[in-house]
Amino acid sequence: MGPAELLVLTFPQETITVEAATALAKLRTAGDIRVIDSLVVTRHADGEATYGEFADFEHLRGVVGIGGQGLPLIGPEDAQEAAELLRPGTVAVIVLIEHVWAEDAARALYDVGGRIASGVRIPPENIEEAARAAEARGASGE
Repeated sequence: MGPAELLVLTFPQETITVEAATALAKLRTAGDIRVIDSLVVTRHADGEATYGEFADFEHLRGVVGIGGQGLPLIGPEDAQEAAELLRPGTVAVIVLIEHVWAEDAARALYDVGGRIASGVRIPPENIEEAARAAEARGASGE
């Protein structure tokens, strides 16, 4: 198995749209990741938080490839943590993914006694900001 990662993806509306669900499904079917489990968390306009599986949302039932492998690894505690990140009237998807593209590398490390002990997800915005700062330093001759 490749390294796994738990992501919280947020959206600015109170429900997952078919377009957002379709985009998530494309990631799964591309073969680079495997969705192990997922959960939708909603912070309603009144502040109440609820959560459910993709199959619980009638408007998403026709979207092929969303959801997970049926392993209940994301639970109520995870939903509560994600809900704390949300403003009223917004929604999040918690998704546990396996990086399938890295499975061969993980296996090669394991075969020689190594293992992936930890990982840190760095948001793309942070990398882009650091790259802009480096370019600015280079342009100013620092």
